[in-house]
Amino acid sequence: MTSPAGGPVAGRIARCDWAAIGADLDARGCATTGPLLTPAECGALAGAYADDAPYRSRVVMARHGYGRGEYKYFGYPLPKLVEALRTALYPPLAAIANRWSEAMGAAARFPPEHDAYLASCHAAGQTKPTPLVLAYGAGDYNCLHQDLYGDLVFPLQVAFLLSRPESDFTGGEFVLTEQRPRMQSRAEVVALRQGEGVIFPVRHRPVQGTRGVYRVTMRHGVSRLRTGSRHTLGIIFHDAA
Repeated sequence: MTSPAGGPVAGRIARCDWAAIGADLDARGCATTGPLLTPAECGALAGAYADDAPYRSRVVMARHGYGRGEYKYFGYPLPKLVEALRTALYPPLAAIANRWSEAMGAAARFPPEHDAYLASCHAAGQTKPTPLVLAYGAGDYNCLHQDLYGDLVFPLQVAFLLSRPESDFTGGEFVLTEQRPRMQSRAEVVALRQGEGVIFPVRHRPVQGTRGVYRVTMRHGVSRLRTGSRHTLGIIFHDAA
C-alpha cells in the first residue's frame, strides 16, 4: 500500500472514461471503473485486515442485525493507497454529484477538491474517517442499507473488490436496489473483477420521468457467499460524527 496521492493510482483514475461513467450512473444508478487496483495492491489491502493497527473500530454485523461477516473502519492517517483513491476519485464524482443535486432541486453543492469537503465535514463535527474493509466468509452476507454517518452526505461512493471471484470465493454478488415512487423496487446485480470498483449512490439519485426529474431511494448490499472468503474496500467521502 505505497501508492502516494498523485501517483500511479491517480493516473489510472484520470484515464477512466468519466463521460461513460456518468452516463451509466444516470441510466442504471451504478457504474464500474474497470480494474483500478493491481493484484498486489488488492492482496496487500486484504492481507492487512488481520492487523488492527490501521483501523479505528471493528463491527461484527450479526450483533447489529446488519447481516453476517464483519468490517473495520480505517483511522487517520489513512493508508497511502486508500488516501490516494479517496483524493483522486472525489473531483470527477463531485462534478456528477453537483449535477445530480441541481437536477433534484437540492441545495447541496460540493467543492471541487476533497480537502475542502472534509473541512466542511469536520466543521460540522463529522471527524471520523469512513473508508473501510469488509470481510466475508462462507454463508456471510450484507443486508441492504445506506452509509449515512451524519447530516453531511456525499451522494456517491465506491466499493472495490479485493478478492478473485470464482477463485477465492463464489456467490457474494454486489446488489443495488432502487425504490421508485408508486412502483415496485428494481434490483441491479453487479459482477466485479478483482481490483475493479463499482460507483453507486449513497442514498438518492435523480431519474428522468415523463413529468420531469424525480428522486429515487437507493440501498446496497452483498448476497450470500457460497464458498471461500471475500474482501472489499469501501471508499466513502464524508466522514462520520
